[in-house]
Amino acid sequence: MYGIGLFAGAVAPEKRASKRGTQLANYMRCLAVVMLFGVPCLVPAAGDDGRPVTFAKDIAPIFQEKCQNCHRAGQMAPMSLVTYEEVRPWAKAIKQRVVLRQMPPWHMDPTIGIQKFQNDISLNDAQIAVISKWVDEGAPMGNKDDMPAPRKWPNDEGWQLASQFGKPDFVLKSEPYTMPAKGSDQWFKPLTPIPVTEPRWVRAVEMRPGTPAGRRITHHALAFLQQEEPGTNTGPVTQGLLMEWAVNKNYDIYRPNTGKLLLPGSRIWWEMHYHAVGEEIRDDVELAVYLYPKGQEPKYRTVLALFPGTPLTGFGTSVLGVLDIPPNSVTETDGYTTLREPARLENFQPHMHLRGKAMLLEAILPDSSRRTLSYVDHFDVNWMTNYIYADDAAPVLPKGTMIHVVAWHDNTAAQKSNPDPTQWVGWGDRTVDEMAHAWVNVTYITEDDYKEWLAKNPQAGAAIAAR
Repeated sequence: MYGIGLFAGAVAPEKRASKRGTQLANYMRCLAVVMLFGVPCLVPAAGDDGRPVTFAKDIAPIFQEKCQNCHRAGQMAPMSLVTYEEVRPWAKAIKQRVVLRQMPPWHMDPTIGIQKFQNDISLNDAQIAVISKWVDEGAPMGNKDDMPAPRKWPNDEGWQLASQFGKPDFVLKSEPYTMPAKGSDQWFKPLTPIPVTEPRWVRAVEMRPGTPAGRRITHHALAFLQQEEPGTNTGPVTQGLLMEWAVNKNYDIYRPNTGKLLLPGSRIWWEMHYHAVGEEIRDDVELAVYLYPKGQEPKYRTVLALFPGTPLTGFGTSVLGVLDIPPNSVTETDGYTTLREPARLENFQPHMHLRGKAMLLEAILPDSSRRTLSYVDHFDVNWMTNYIYADDAAPVLPKGTMIHVVAWHDNTAAQKSNPDPTQWVGWGDRTVDEMAHAWVNVTYITEDDYKEWLAKNPQAGAAIAAR
């Protein structure tokens, strides 16, 4: 099993408001310093030894690690940040965005809950300081011999996971759909058979719109897994998501000895949410599947679960969230899900729409004590970031733990993405409606597994036992 990473930084619910107020005050003081004097209130960084900060030696390595995945030719970002010539015209704008922590798109509160992630693209204080200092010093190129070797990226037909797993075992494609230049949101739900003739386990999946243009019209794309379990007579039934694509969520890699099971006769039930962007675009969605070798069966089966951030109403597949967001208001809602067995949570991905403000993921243990897992304090609908916990930080929780999701929506003029703060907003599928839930990959384990994990993690076990 893996480390819990769960008790550090936990914050009781009644203390969150005062803590956020203090953080906001500190942020505003920092922002005032930036605006008045043009210097960031950050920790010392490279260049403090008196030498100038240069693009070649100091900035290019940061951009390669944190920025170029999106900021390069053919990707979703509006400009490339690969060469000095490409970066230099944007220097002042880059400084502003990184000092205000608007870029890279990592919206996790760095002071609360778990802080170790496999896919952390955030800049630390030292990196922000060195970028700011470089801009203040005139954004010099420096010695070209100091430039790191260009990072190698897959071509447009390639897959990000190819460097780790090689060629996908197969790629599934939805039927194409034509989205008109103007019109209301559309949901396209075709079926695609999965080409397996025997049970096979999935170790990773990667998903994307078929073309760069398709990313402009695709709000999100869901790939539900439909299959019939052995011993049942129900025919193929939906067993949750195999994968979801959203901006800044492209793939899932399952931890060692975990995966998802595909059975003969299974199929993908797609759900693509499209919106008009002023240009007619025809596109499909692609799903690359990487399998374990034949005969290799992981011990644990992972399920992509929806943890609601609102009360629920309805029955069966018609369950909806309950949202009541009055005009010119900030609202708070929450939802609860009980773990039926001990489990490890693999990630946290908040999902809201235009008025989404913040989301908290919290564990309420069987003894009623609360532990903050993660808190996204400045949600951005343009970046549906998936926060994947590091192996030694993914929380392992006992049976009966309630997963508590708290969501905040800002229906005021202060929310830049809000199209009309004078309108009431409720739950709905359209982009202009709202949602509030977290997508979390859950790996259920046995009681014996959990006891074994506690024995190997005595500090975490003592913390649980003491409460």
